[in-house]
Amino acid sequence: MADDCWNTIGVAGDRTCSQLTTFIHCRNCPVYSDAGRSLLEQELPAGYLDEWTDLLRSTQGTTNAVTTANTLSVGIFRLSGEWLALPAGLLKEVTQISVTHTLPHRSNHIFIGLVNIRGEIQLCISLKALLGLEAADGGKQNISPVVYERMVVVEREGSRWVFGVDEIYGIHRILPEQIGNVPATVSKVPETYTKGIISWQGQSVCYLDDELLFYTLAKKIL
Repeated sequence: MADDCWNTIGVAGDRTCSQLTTFIHCRNCPVYSDAGRSLLEQELPAGYLDEWTDLLRSTQGTTNAVTTANTLSVGIFRLSGEWLALPAGLLKEVTQISVTHTLPHRSNHIFIGLVNIRGEIQLCISLKALLGLEAADGGKQNISPVVYERMVVVEREGSRWVFGVDEIYGIHRILPEQIGNVPATVSKVPETYTKGIISWQGQSVCYLDDELLFYTLAKKIL
């Protein structure tokens, strides 16, 4: 049987697999689960984890009191054509895309399901759906032709969520005065979810309101 049998004889193929009568859907089949587990266990690019460990650790340090006191550290990433940012202290981990398992009668367009991150089951959401960006893919230009999709783990006051991003640009320090007001024509992100707009490398980056974001997720999902 092929490694991706779900695409040939499963629900995404001709549906001739005899196991469908037992499991109904490929995602309930052990073969599908084993394939997902192999993705979780595959090697990351050389130096990838070390690089992100150093970046995230640097946001916690106080080696340069002046820099730490006068700047903000933000993590910048992209969803569709929108450049977004969150406080760097919320970003706990960046990892490769993992298989997400839906939950019957619970999964929806915002809450996708459960994902295994380093052996821990985490709640996975679509930030793109929450922010209403699903139909906004063609709005921005200057997107790199090489896309490295990743999953980001964020946590605030014990509340932890995982979401996928189309690209992540790393941790950057900005001055508070670099955060401007939100012109209605700059971003497709609802104004209620933004603290302001950051000018970064010629792009307008939407600085998200993390407090409202986590509050909304708790109300909609938990």
